[in-house]
Order: sequence, then C-alpha cells, then structure tokens
Amino acid sequence: MGIVVQNITKRFTAGDSASGFVAVDDVSFTVDHGRLVALLGPSGSGKSTILRMIAGLEQPDSGEIYLEGTPVTGKPVRDRGVGFVFQHYALFKHMTVWKNIAFGLEVNHWSRTDIRDRVSELLELVQLQGYASRYPSQLSGGQRQRIALARALAPRPSFLLLDEPFGALDAKVRRNLSGQLRKLHDEVHTTSVFVTHDQEEAFELADEIVVINHGRVEQAGTAREIYDSPRTKFVASFIGNVNVIEATVENGALHIGTMDVEIPGLTPPRQNGDIVLLIRPENIDIRPDDAPGRLRGTVRSAAYRGDHYEVYLDLAGTSVRMNVNRTRGQSMEWTPGVSLPIALTKYAVFEAGEGHAALRAKLQSLGYIE
Repeated sequence: MGIVVQNITKRFTAGDSASGFVAVDDVSFTVDHGRLVALLGPSGSGKSTILRMIAGLEQPDSGEIYLEGTPVTGKPVRDRGVGFVFQHYALFKHMTVWKNIAFGLEVNHWSRTDIRDRVSELLELVQLQGYASRYPSQLSGGQRQRIALARALAPRPSFLLLDEPFGALDAKVRRNLSGQLRKLHDEVHTTSVFVTHDQEEAFELADEIVVINHGRVEQAGTAREIYDSPRTKFVASFIGNVNVIEATVENGALHIGTMDVEIPGLTPPRQNGDIVLLIRPENIDIRPDDAPGRLRGTVRSAAYRGDHYEVYLDLAGTSVRMNVNRTRGQSMEWTPGVSLPIALTKYAVFEAGEGHAALRAKLQSLGYIE
C-alpha cells in the first residue's frame, strides 16, 4: 500500500475565534503503490492542506496518515521520504541548475561521483542536458518547473507530491508539461499525488481522481467513473459541462415546466416534490418524432465548434445545451424557432429538498452554472 489517509481533520483558528475554520473535514482516501492520483476541486476546498499534511508540512488535528503501512503523523518531513514540488518552483536563485538538483544530495552526504551521475541522469530525464550551468532567471517557466521536478526526484523519494505544479504556466506550456509528467511518472513509478483545479489536467494525468469540496471527499474513482456516474450534485455540476434541469414530481408523474415528461428508465426518487436532472450536452440526442420518450425543444442558437455544433434549445422554458457531432450537424438547419424532437440518453437525478431556487443559487455562487 502506498499512501493511506484516514479520517484526517485540520482546523485553522481565525483571530479570537475558538472554533476557527475547518479546512479539512474527516477526509479518507488511498493511493496504491506506484499510482498517480489527483486531488481535484475548486480553490479553497482544502486540497493543498491535505497535500501538506501528507508531506509533514502541516499536522492534522485528528486522524492518521500511513506511508507504505507506517504511521507518520507527527513525524518531520525529513523522515517521510517525500519529494515536494511547489507551484512557484521554489528554486534557489543564486544556484545553477546543477547545484539546485544536487542540493538535496549534498545535504544527505552523497558521494561526488553519485551526485554527478544522478544529476546527469535527471537532466536527461527532464530533457535539459545543456542547461546545467544556467541560473533559474535564465530559464522559461516550463524549464524551471522541470528543474523543480528533477530536484524533487533527486534523492529517489518514495513519494512525490505536487501542489498545482503547472498553475503558473500558460495553457500551451501547461498541456505540454503535463504530458511530460505523465511520461516521467511511467518511467520512475513513484507513488504520486498532485493538486489541481483543472479538470482536463486531472483527466489527462491521473490514474484516479479524488474530488474535494469544502474540505470533504465528494467522490473518488477513475475519470470515467466520476464523469459518467457522479454520486453528488456537486460532482455532476463541477466535472465537465452540465445542464441543470428543474423538474417536479406530482403523484409519480414528472413535469418540466408545463411539459409532462415520460423518460424511459427514469424512476423519480420521490412521490412529490422538486428534483433536478443533471444532463451533459453530449447526452441529449435528436430522435425521430415517433421515438419513445422523446421531448420537444426549440432551437435558440447554434455555433460551429470544429468537431461539433453547440446548440442551445428551449425546453419548456429552460435553456439547455446540446452537442451534435460535425457530420450530423452539417446536415441540419439550425434556424432559431425550429422545433426538434430530442431524447435524454443519460442523466443523474437528485432531490432538491431545499427547492429549485435555493439549489440554483448555491450552484451559481460556487461558479458551476451561470
């Protein structure tokens, strides 16, 4: 077993308040040996605090952390076998690239020969062999982050922890470097955890994803499990694009606005009350008029996006987005006002016990819907 985080809680006091702020609230998850796991969530959700507790830079108020089966809560950083990569590199400005990578090895009293061999190996690994004599100020952001990775890997740590490692880079460099990190991980197989708020980055890099919100684990699993089978309203709305369709159940019948709806396979979770359907744009399909379970939507607008058409429909007063592949989209006329027969092919259903308005206001305040 690689990393086991078991019921950890971390509270920060605020001013004179005795209660303070709970940054991490009873969090548990596991990272198997040699796996690369992402902690994904919005800013302020507690991701970095969890990472810092695994590293030993913060201590939990309760709970336990195990590294390779050994409890390490309370142990200092130097006794954990952890390499840490910060968002803003944290390179020594007055040291050359070579000295930056060699620093940890010198502190640990490696021999000169071993240091030389290890630094040369890492410069080749991060593809910066010709940069050994340069200083950090002479490197690009992507190059500095690669040196930070090399420095963290230099002492052969059992665990690699990365806190928003590409957050300070522009989008193109970030995509390129994230691909290099995945390749690097596949070569060294160090058990790794990285923090990100970027869903594409998490999906591209991670073997598994732990979704964090308000200091708690919302869901853990593979990218496909989280995208296709969200277990909470937060995960469904945070991961990817999603339509939030408000509906009402009355005596077992489903209503969207003034429209009576029959959706094959849908069993409303309650006899009476408000619910929401969370449906991704790619899970709305155009169907023949006589298809079972079809609804009717009215075209509001359509835009060509290269590999697909992005179409906005009015569905009983609710605006929904539908993605139509390029081949099919080119054969259709997207005139505003045209009525289309559609079907909801996959969706998640959640009760809205607090009512539609309260739920929508909450999702808007969190930035997950407009």
